[in-house]
Amino acid sequence: MSPVREDAVVFQCEGESLVGILHVPEHEPARIGVVVIVGGPQYRVGSHRQFVLMARSLAQAGYAVLRFDYRGMGDSDGEMRTFESVAADVRVAIDTLMRAVPSLTGVTLWGLCDAASVSLMYCTQDARVKGVAIANPWVRSQAGQAQSYIKHYYGQRLLQRSFWVKALTGKLQVTASVADFVRKLWSARSAGKSAAEGGSFIERMRHGLQKFSGPTLILMSERDLTAQEFRDLSAASAAWQKALRRDGVTTIDLPGADHTFSTEGALQLATRHSLEWLRSAVSSRSAN
Repeated sequence: MSPVREDAVVFQCEGESLVGILHVPEHEPARIGVVVIVGGPQYRVGSHRQFVLMARSLAQAGYAVLRFDYRGMGDSDGEMRTFESVAADVRVAIDTLMRAVPSLTGVTLWGLCDAASVSLMYCTQDARVKGVAIANPWVRSQAGQAQSYIKHYYGQRLLQRSFWVKALTGKLQVTASVADFVRKLWSARSAGKSAAEGGSFIERMRHGLQKFSGPTLILMSERDLTAQEFRDLSAASAAWQKALRRDGVTTIDLPGADHTFSTEGALQLATRHSLEWLRSAVSSRSAN
């Protein structure tokens, strides 16, 4: 493993200061760096420090990494903003990493949840982006959430012995449960086709996935409603299925993992797949 230098950096975005941490191998790094985009509301460390640990692992393997706070988040200046309005922040973060490591020829974006959404919406806007790695991408709409809840919660509950014990012994609040089920069923059905397309930001994500020419890694946790919603959306939409079949898209399921890879084993698995993909799909392609 390569020894790694970690430096705090402050850089400007539209007149406001952003804070980030650079992880740079002491020996010559790979030609492609990694910009970690953080899902919100969250800052550069991540839940249970998963972005710190992943960034260090990638840097020890030879990749320069930058993780940073959007404007309005963590230690950065400005008003808090939604994931749909951070393109300028991502652009200056890429500027900062490539300026700090002049040997880089491009970057890979790595994002979890709505940071995965940001990555797909941004990737076609910047030729320096050579690869995109996303985990449990956020495609939530009211209808899509209701569909996933009916399928993955109520469907499982009906197979559980504890559910029937409560129902038969009068311990289950049947009226409330039925009312909740009906509300979610109505929400899922009332949206019609929009449940499969999900609104403008989801369309922008699909368009980015379809049009991006570089390698794309999609990590999907087994025990995560957000990942299930993405699976359901993909199954219901021919357009998403076409985008996912694009040459260069790799989807990997992570058994036992939750949304934020909260166990050591899950984080190690996500990191290992990311590193293997960087080496095989991104670095090899950029060398050609």
